[in-house]
Amino acid sequence: MFLACPSTADLLATRQNRVPRLVMVVDDSKLQRRILAAYLTGWGFAVVEASSGDDALEKCRHCVPDMVLSDWMTPGISGLEFCRAFRALSQDEYGYFILLTSKHEKAEVAKGLDSGADDFLTKPVDPDELRARLAAGERILEMQRELTEKNEIIWDTLGELQRIYDSLDRDLIAAEKLQKSLISDTTRQFATGRLSLMLQSSGHVGGDLVGFFPVASDKLGLFAMDVSGHGISSALMTARLAGYLSASAPDQNIALHRSDDGSYRMNPPDEVIVKINELLLSEMETEHYLTLLLAQIDLNTGKAIISQAGHPHPVVQRKDGRIEHCGTGGYPVGLLENATYEQFTVQLHPGDRLLILSDGVTECPDSDGNMLVEIGLDDMLYDLHDVEGPRMFDVMLEKLADFSRSESFPDDVSGILLEFQGAREM
Repeated sequence: MFLACPSTADLLATRQNRVPRLVMVVDDSKLQRRILAAYLTGWGFAVVEASSGDDALEKCRHCVPDMVLSDWMTPGISGLEFCRAFRALSQDEYGYFILLTSKHEKAEVAKGLDSGADDFLTKPVDPDELRARLAAGERILEMQRELTEKNEIIWDTLGELQRIYDSLDRDLIAAEKLQKSLISDTTRQFATGRLSLMLQSSGHVGGDLVGFFPVASDKLGLFAMDVSGHGISSALMTARLAGYLSASAPDQNIALHRSDDGSYRMNPPDEVIVKINELLLSEMETEHYLTLLLAQIDLNTGKAIISQAGHPHPVVQRKDGRIEHCGTGGYPVGLLENATYEQFTVQLHPGDRLLILSDGVTECPDSDGNMLVEIGLDDMLYDLHDVEGPRMFDVMLEKLADFSRSESFPDDVSGILLEFQGAREM
């Protein structure tokens, strides 16, 4: 895009509606100064005269002119030396500098340009040429003024954006604390096992969430979800869905129902996911969908009843280190009306552990873009076979950072680790 330069007529019309530009005339000849001053005042400029370079510099220290007409040869400091000093003075606003000289050599002209001069006029000065050179200078000063104004607008806008960013950053930090509070209990010891939870968002907040809720004294509900996308909208969705699987308000937990004796029982996991799918499609106006895994764990027998809705396959690591990937896959929640889901059973024995991870682990890329995938996860779990409890997740994240060569991952990473210890001997 090209900026249209104002014409001489436009500049003259504009000058009538604003303070006249100040032009300094520097010449040791009083007659030459008066001739030039007469031209300038007749064209609508304000004029200040100086008889030498030193005199001009002193006056510039009190009031920097918009334009300067200076003889090359002046008493005291030369016109070139004055030009250099003038450039050092006029830092805030640009001043247009025209040297008046009888020199024609290219080397001398180049020397003047290197000193900061914008233009040259040959003495004796022709009035028409002078007026044209001043008009050219006016155009440059006008463009400089417009550029300065636009820069000020840009800086003001950037300042406002920075204030908005700082405000959003504070809100996101608060949202991060709230989201982490949803799984503030990251480890829980039971009579027959230990449960550990892990959540690391790729930003302040994310779409992953893991949790658990008691069903009875000997049964436990587990859930892991991964809402599509990242950021605030995904985090809000996980927070709302977490309310459907609340541990603190069992009457509001759609996975539970109260039996006749007042105790709670868990609904079949596949039916619960069907209900969540219906709620998401009918009550939530959103384009988000999610993967979900819901499980009921019998803490006495080690039996796990699991339903999977697009979430990565759960992993069972047996006491001897063998690894089994379980599950039926299933459709993500919130995509298809009347979707149905299957459930399957996993039997844990003392010393076995059940691991439920989001795809942020297996789809974590290395520096070449190659994903960890299930084979890489298996190798990692073999190495972590003897690492227990929350420490297992800590070491897993360290190994994942080594694999990706980064401590920040492109996707949220979350997980549930259930270590089944079996009934204690009496």
